[in-house]
Amino acid sequence: MRITIVDSDNESFHEEEAVTAELGIELTRAQATDEQQVIEAAQEADGILVQYAPITAAVLDALPNLRAIGRYGVGVDTVDVEAATARGIAVCNVPDYGVQDVSDHAIALTMSVVRGTVQLDRLVRAGEYGLLPVKPLHRVSSLRFGAVGLGRIGAATAVKARALGFTVVGSDPQLEVGARTADGIEVVDFETVLATCDVISLHVPLLPSTHHLIDDAALARMKDGAVLINTCRGAVVDTDAVARALSSGHLKGAGLDVFEQEPLPPESPLLDCPSAVLTPHASWYSEESYSELKRRVTEAVAAVIRGEAPRDILNPEVLERPPVGPGEIAC
Repeated sequence: MRITIVDSDNESFHEEEAVTAELGIELTRAQATDEQQVIEAAQEADGILVQYAPITAAVLDALPNLRAIGRYGVGVDTVDVEAATARGIAVCNVPDYGVQDVSDHAIALTMSVVRGTVQLDRLVRAGEYGLLPVKPLHRVSSLRFGAVGLGRIGAATAVKARALGFTVVGSDPQLEVGARTADGIEVVDFETVLATCDVISLHVPLLPSTHHLIDDAALARMKDGAVLINTCRGAVVDTDAVARALSSGHLKGAGLDVFEQEPLPPESPLLDCPSAVLTPHASWYSEESYSELKRRVTEAVAAVIRGEAPRDILNPEVLERPPVGPGEIAC
């Protein structure tokens, strides 16, 4: 049995090596960036681990031995899950490895903007003392916090915001408006979050329905002086629209960890917005989350190719039928 890491920017592979060695599975590594490179790297693989490389129907058809795909992370944007399912190939991710880390980062960004700490730090370093650039500041207990998306990370962020003193509500299309979550967070509709919240924190997957969820029109419906936080996916917000809202002052500030283009290009208008706090897609990271991610995704792929059920799988139906041949579609 063989697992191939087709691409990864991990600094080390100790966890992957430990898991595969214990189970007697061969581990190989490559750094593929396109379909052909993936095919060449994984030709004899029973399972693959992938970070950014495209895993398309064409790739799957060219890998006859493939039984499992493991994605380093929560999202599977670069994996054609439908094509994998049709071919009887399991797709695994690690949906909860960074819940505490991402929610902590969302709160850190929130407080950095709400209290103006990053902007004030820049002023002090420039030899300037004064509060005028960040006025007005308001105490947390007077502010309303809205979590857009109440899955694992959104729910954890909402609970932490409430603990700090914010009045907290959330929206989620999977939950009934007027209900309360298991943590006691009031569920409202998206429009209510936009219209009434002083801080809006985004925790939704990138789907056609959420692409540019925050655009000029949505920003116009937000309160003057509101704060936007994004730790989910960059394309959930329209970058240019957010930059315009920051420049005009309609948005008091923004805390952004993800961007439509990463790394953030030097010509990005966000770099000219002093009230924006920008971090380099870092919210997922802690030493603990990093280790857990690598270990669990390897364990998931190893389980599938050994004929076992993995802890996390996006298409569990494939475990109930044998894998199909290359180019075939399962009925």
